[in-house]
Amino acid sequence: VQLVESGGGLVQAGGSLRLSCAASGRIMSNSPVGWFRQAPGKEREFVATINGNGYMIYYADSVKGRFTISRDNAANTIYLQMNNLSPEDTAIYYCTARFPGNVVASRQISDYVYWGQGTQVTVSS
Repeated sequence: VQLVESGGGLVQAGGSLRLSCAASGRIMSNSPVGWFRQAPGKEREFVATINGNGYMIYYADSVKGRFTISRDNAANTIYLQMNNLSPEDTAIYYCTARFPGNVVASRQISDYVYWGQGTQVTVSS
């Protein structure tokens, strides 16, 4: 079981980035998946989540209207499109998945069991 993020980097405020997360087939065929982030000195926080069929999607209030989560089950990949980035979005972004068999997308960090290694997103002012 593996989740591997990519797409992070340095961007100016107002810019965009697209994060990708390559997942093992067992996760992608069944599990709700999500993105969390952790800024220096802060706790890991919820960003966005999507369930297996893509019809249940939730966002943190801080990113609503700017970020879009999506998934391509055929490609075993999860995406996070981030637009209009601000310095407050600077963090390590983690891809995560619930245990196969769960069907509900969740905002709770304790509901997720599989985690990627994270990818750094830095937004300069």
